[in-house]
Amino acid sequence: MQSRIDEVNAKLGFLRAGLMAANASALRLRGTAWFTWATAGASPTVLLTAETGIAEVLVTLDGAWVLTDNIEERRLREEELPQNFNVLATPWAEPALREARVREVSNGGLVLSDLPQGTEMPLPPAWLHQRRMLMMSERERYREVGRLASEAMTDVLLNARPDWTEYQLAGAGAEAMWARGLEPALTLAAGDRRMSTYRHPTPSPAKLGSQAMLVFCARRYGLFANLTRFVSFGKLSEADAERHHQVREIEAEALQASNPGKHLNEIYAALDHAYQKQGYPDGILMHHQGGLTGYLSREVVATPTTKDSLTEGMAVAWNPSLPGAKIEDTFLINADGDLENLTDDPRWPHTVTQGRKRPLPLEL
Repeated sequence: MQSRIDEVNAKLGFLRAGLMAANASALRLRGTAWFTWATAGASPTVLLTAETGIAEVLVTLDGAWVLTDNIEERRLREEELPQNFNVLATPWAEPALREARVREVSNGGLVLSDLPQGTEMPLPPAWLHQRRMLMMSERERYREVGRLASEAMTDVLLNARPDWTEYQLAGAGAEAMWARGLEPALTLAAGDRRMSTYRHPTPSPAKLGSQAMLVFCARRYGLFANLTRFVSFGKLSEADAERHHQVREIEAEALQASNPGKHLNEIYAALDHAYQKQGYPDGILMHHQGGLTGYLSREVVATPTTKDSLTEGMAVAWNPSLPGAKIEDTFLINADGDLENLTDDPRWPHTVTQGRKRPLPLEL
């Protein structure tokens, strides 16, 4: 497999070509998504909810640094960063020293940034498309993240009990992710009462009751594995089973359309038609349907106007929903247009929908 050093060298080559094309002197990558991409999976995260971390990447035509402070320097050197980067640490209480260093290496020239400040300029839009096209080494890391996330989900729901609270279910989910080295970027949990009412049910003290839904956005190496599963404590009713069947049929239209060259608005239209076909003419308006994923849980959400096109190496996570039913996995678009399910756990019960293995609610 391609080494991290080789991967980073390829990315630095792309960035430097972009600097020359823009007649810019330097590049600053402050956001977590861009940092992890540029460093082949190093994490700058301390506070999970922050858009930025405790370090940033600085690239010029002849140098590459990670800028941080004296608190974080040793850990980054020893545990996170590949050898492509020098580390420039400044005292945490003197941020002006970092800015002076940037001015020095950029010779006062134009600076590009994903989160521009002052006179800095934004990144060219085409760079986002490049970030979303995952290299082979990134895909291998993504497979690991997806496998660990799905295993965590299965283990939690196999042990869930109807007298648990939603807090307990979400807590068990977060614990299972951390135990596997995954950051629990999002953990939604709902019991039988709330999962039919809210599409984004943040956990509450309510008891689970007869059914529960659990949603993960699990992150490692900066890559997000997104998945949703249901558990029923006893046999699922015919009405509930039918809603889950309808959601699988709706999702199948999006998956069938997720081919290289397709635009996200085309897949949105396919989903809209599928909702109508299942008897829900306004169903698509009740919740976003997902879209591209990768270094953000949602790189791009599909809407009627999103013209972003799919390419080999991109990842998608669609999540159509109806009251009390939802489905979601993370898929990688491979060279032949085949969709590889990164979050499939062989232990989870499944059916086949339009030729593709899809999860059923787990009946305990």
